[in-house]
Amino acid sequence: MKKIILMFAAVIMTAGVMSAQDINQATESYNNGAMELQMGNNGAAIEYFQSALTMGEALGDEGAELVANCKKAICSAYLGMAKDLYNAKAFDEAAAAFQQAKEVAEGYGEAEVAAEAAELVNQANILKFNTEGKAAMKAKDFATAIASFKKVLELDPTNGAVAVQLGQACMNAGQFDEAVAALETAKANGQEKNAGKLLSNIYLKQAQAANKAKKYQEVIDFAAKSNEALENGNAYKLTASALQKLGKNDECIAAYEKYLEITPNAKDAGGIICTIAVLYQQAGNKAKAKEYYEKIVNDPQFGATAQEQLKTL
Repeated sequence: MKKIILMFAAVIMTAGVMSAQDINQATESYNNGAMELQMGNNGAAIEYFQSALTMGEALGDEGAELVANCKKAICSAYLGMAKDLYNAKAFDEAAAAFQQAKEVAEGYGEAEVAAEAAELVNQANILKFNTEGKAAMKAKDFATAIASFKKVLELDPTNGAVAVQLGQACMNAGQFDEAVAALETAKANGQEKNAGKLLSNIYLKQAQAANKAKKYQEVIDFAAKSNEALENGNAYKLTASALQKLGKNDECIAAYEKYLEITPNAKDAGGIICTIAVLYQQAGNKAKAKEYYEKIVNDPQFGATAQEQLKTL
C-alpha cells in the first residue's frame, strides 16, 4: 500500500513540473509575440500568439488568463496588419485584411475590435472603388468608372463628391438621365456648385442635339433647364436662335440681349447686335434699331451694314 502511494505522489509531482514548464513556454511565446507587435511585425506576432494560445488551451483552467490575453493580442495584430496596408494605400488588400480581422475578432468574442474592423472594411472598400473609378475615368473606360462609383455610393450614399464623379462618367457615356439623377444626389449632399455646372452642361448638350434635329421647342426647354442649373450665355444664344426660327421675335430679342449681358466680349457680339437691330427694325421700333446699329458702326464686319441702315431710320 505504501509503495502505491509513493508512486501516485511521483506522478503528481511530474505533472506539476510539466505544467509549470508548459506555462513558461506559453508565456515566453506570448512575450515574444508582444515584442514583435511592439515593433510593428504583426505577422510574426500572430505566429507567436497563436502558438501561446494553443499551449494555453492545453493547460485548461491554468492557462485561461493566458488564452484570453492571446485572443485579444491576435485580434490587435490582425487589425494592425490591415491598418498597415490601408496606410500604404493598398486598399484592395486592406479591405480583405480588415474583413479577416473582423472575422477573427468575432470568433474570439472581441466585439470592440470586430466593430472597428467592420467600419474600416467599408472605408477601405470606398477608397478602393473610388480609386478604380478615377483610373477608369482617366482611361476613358466610362462603363467601369460608372460601376465603381456606384459601388462607392452603395457604401456611402451621401458622398456628394463621388456622386459628381458618377454624373460626369454617365455624361461622358451619353447616359444623360442617369447623369442627372447622380448630380441631383450630389446637389443634395453639399455639391451644389460642381453638380450645377455639370447639370448645365448636360442640358446644354441636349439642347444642341435638339437644335441639330430642328426640334426648336425642345431646344428652348433644355436651354431653360441649363440656365436653371447654372446661367450661361450659350443656353441663351440657343434659345434666341430657336425662338427666331419659331417666329417669336420679341422673345428672341430678349434672349439675345441676355446673351450679350452675360458674354459682352463674345466673338460673335457684332453679329448678334446686328441681328437684334434688324429684328427691332422689322418690328417697327426705329429707336431701338438705331440704338443697336450705332453700337456696331465701327465693326469691321458689320459696320458698313449698320451705316447703310442708319440712313434709312
